[in-house]
Amino acid sequence: MSEIIEVERKYTKKPNWLRVKLPIGKEYAEVRQIVSEHKLHTICESGSCPNMGECWGNGTATFMILGNTCTRSCGFCNVHTGRPLPVDQEEPKMVAESIRLMKLKHAVITSVDRDDLKDGGSMIWEETVNEVRKSSPGITMETLVPDFQGKWENLQRIIDVHPEIVSHNLETVRRLTKQVRVQAKYDRSLEVLKRLKEAGMKTKSGIMLGLGETEEEIYETMDDLRNVGVDVLTIGQYLQPSKKHLVVIEFIKPEIFAKYKAIGLNKGFRFVESGPLVRSSYHAERHLF
Repeated sequence: MSEIIEVERKYTKKPNWLRVKLPIGKEYAEVRQIVSEHKLHTICESGSCPNMGECWGNGTATFMILGNTCTRSCGFCNVHTGRPLPVDQEEPKMVAESIRLMKLKHAVITSVDRDDLKDGGSMIWEETVNEVRKSSPGITMETLVPDFQGKWENLQRIIDVHPEIVSHNLETVRRLTKQVRVQAKYDRSLEVLKRLKEAGMKTKSGIMLGLGETEEEIYETMDDLRNVGVDVLTIGQYLQPSKKHLVVIEFIKPEIFAKYKAIGLNKGFRFVESGPLVRSSYHAERHLF
């Protein structure tokens, strides 16, 4: 029998454990100023991340490259969907300079999907990683990459620059993938992670709960990720960004997240971040090994 709380079809109020503090402090203001001055995109803002105040207050941010318009229309995501602007060739240097100014020891970089580009944006990815290393010697990086539509020559560019951790999120269980990630494929994402692991990468993936998945499906997803060698798993609560997005089916209690963490570790993941406010880049610096 599932231990997940009883399903309700519509929620009008978030439970107390999902409340976050308003962002304040000197470090938060400094990160916001750097992001604004360099006209950078962050998934913190575009994705309406509930941890933005905490992370920016600690002097960290997750940079989003290849613009702020995505070619895909995932039912959970708050990033704008549409026809993207042309690639900004100066973006890699701007991101690298901002990371240098923030004096980061570990940086997290993600991107929108650019299915409009033949290379899927992989050349800008490659250049960004190289520019960051050039301006911040000794830095470690996590890259949260798209599936590049299964065009493996584009994924190879990520492998060639060998970030310390490469992440690609499944986001949800197999049954819900078509609804949650409209243009994505569950098995293609597993193949991305498999190829990264076979190339010697340290790999990471994340899923959201509260979209109607069952407990058994969560365990099956964990097993699928372990079968392709994924090292790090993040599990968080889905929160509806707007009325246009998928509704929240369940709010999962913190103790259930704690149980999933213990089970994930028992299944062999090196790290499991599991909690209502966990997002894929949350505490990313702890996942180095």
